[in-house]
Amino acid sequence: MSVKVEKILYQGKSKYQDIVVFESAKWGRVLALDNAVQLTEMDEFSWQEMATYLPLNSHPNPKKVLVIGGGDGGTVRDITKHPLVESVTMCEIDETVIEMSKKYLPFMAKGFDSPKLTLHIGDGVEFMKNHQNEFDVIITDSTDPKGPAVCLYEKSYYENLKRALKPDGLLLSQGTTFWYDRPLVKELIKMCKTLFPVVDYGTSYVASFPAGHIGYLCCSKNPETNFRIPVNRFSHQTLKDIGLRYYTPDVHRAAFSLPLFVAEDLGLDWEVKGK
Repeated sequence: MSVKVEKILYQGKSKYQDIVVFESAKWGRVLALDNAVQLTEMDEFSWQEMATYLPLNSHPNPKKVLVIGGGDGGTVRDITKHPLVESVTMCEIDETVIEMSKKYLPFMAKGFDSPKLTLHIGDGVEFMKNHQNEFDVIITDSTDPKGPAVCLYEKSYYENLKRALKPDGLLLSQGTTFWYDRPLVKELIKMCKTLFPVVDYGTSYVASFPAGHIGYLCCSKNPETNFRIPVNRFSHQTLKDIGLRYYTPDVHRAAFSLPLFVAEDLGLDWEVKGK
């Protein structure tokens, strides 16, 4: 896939990664980290809304939320729209991403203006070690498993997530794509099943991502959690009032309706049961 660059708005290197923000011909503004597209103005809402509302609407009362990564502000923007969320803490290690997003991606970064948000610049793992048994939902909004994000795909990271969650807490992490990374997804699911009683994997369409697709790894400490059936179901009017464009209760369910070969390889059910 190629993207026609109309104008480079920012190009530089932080302590952790290369950062480029540019204006494209068809995708609007684009953020790339280490030469990998992270978001485009045209389709960013599809990733952000699903990464946010799949976990938030799988928890009956998601009052306190932690975000690891997500320096563009989009995840926080959508979390703070949820009527049940009272507070959001974000841990982002790369302050430059936040600064450039505020300057060049205001449609994403407006999440930083929410009074619900507490922003922490630093290592999310170290933060979680000092905040155990505290959060209802934790969302890992990370890059692919390379560079500074490699540690976010290891068992020790998920052990820290588990400790930071309340007894009925749950999490969602970026789950790459089953088209290119299925062996990794399979290993992540296998590993998470040793830590959590409920592990599932959903997908959605994101046009600018590899294969036009992205996965969501979902885990819960509560054995009664069913990620496939939202417990908080928004009406059409609520969806419009909140300002959502991709997520609906039906899209939530459909996210977990897996292709047969994927479900069999990952050891998951292909069918979404219940109402």
